[in-house]
Amino acid sequence: MESLAPLIAATLNAGTPLLLAAIGILVHEKTGVVNLGIEGVLLVAAVVAFAVVHDTGSYALGFAAGAAVGALLNAFFAFFALGLHANQYAAGLALALFGGGLSSFIGLPYAGLSLPARAVDGIPGLREIPLLGPALFSSHLLVYVALAMVVAVAWFLFRTRNGLVLRAVGESPESAHALGYSVRGIRLAALVFGGICSGLGGAFLATIYTPLWAEGMTAGRGWIALAVVVFATWRPARVVIGAYLFGGMTMLQLHLQGLGVDVASQLMSMTPYAATIVVLALISRNPKWIRLNMPGSLGKPFSPNT
Repeated sequence: MESLAPLIAATLNAGTPLLLAAIGILVHEKTGVVNLGIEGVLLVAAVVAFAVVHDTGSYALGFAAGAAVGALLNAFFAFFALGLHANQYAAGLALALFGGGLSSFIGLPYAGLSLPARAVDGIPGLREIPLLGPALFSSHLLVYVALAMVVAVAWFLFRTRNGLVLRAVGESPESAHALGYSVRGIRLAALVFGGICSGLGGAFLATIYTPLWAEGMTAGRGWIALAVVVFATWRPARVVIGAYLFGGMTMLQLHLQGLGVDVASQLMSMTPYAATIVVLALISRNPKWIRLNMPGSLGKPFSPNT
């Protein structure tokens, strides 16, 4: 049990960037908007947050900068996808490529640098509990904020009128527009919220999880977050399971290597990505089930003038 506590704590930390990005993706996909550029958003938010923390020493400013950058990049995507009615898939892929290049350029002066040691993480009083404390209550505050955000999003989507309107926009934007709701305004707000979540995920990755900057350090987490939302069939509670499942597999490979398991490191490193492919392949075997759960207008442009 004592050996499991560090693994559980590491899983919470590894899954948090995925959870933050995925819950943001879920919200804007509930309005019918697909943004494949999350990988680029994570990268730019990560390097900006790292640079701010490195230069100012303030983690609060770093997280704020990451969230602001994420919101700005998603708003930039919205300009093309919502304002100019560009193909959402093409615009998202362009954002992913743009974010990768921009992060490399911004990160040139910070390559190889790391952040100084921080104070002990966790919830005072609870982190000292034997076994449970090191496993569940010794993580950074943002880990628990992410979990609280999932609860808040679930409550908003399924227990409030505004959440019902947001879901209605994703199911039938024409009907929502006929009732007087601003479809593009709601989609823009959802995208900005999703950008804030992804920005926080990138900031957490570069300042807490691995407190350094390295080009391409997200290592495909933006794509995995998109897969997690499909795996969860657009349900907030299932997003938690998916994010920590993939986060746990990432940490399990390191844990097994630490125990001296004789498996090639390259094979262990590919495990989370192989699991993503397997899960999506299994889900795709039942397309009717996916269609029943996915928003009806997902990926489809909407113009109030047509």
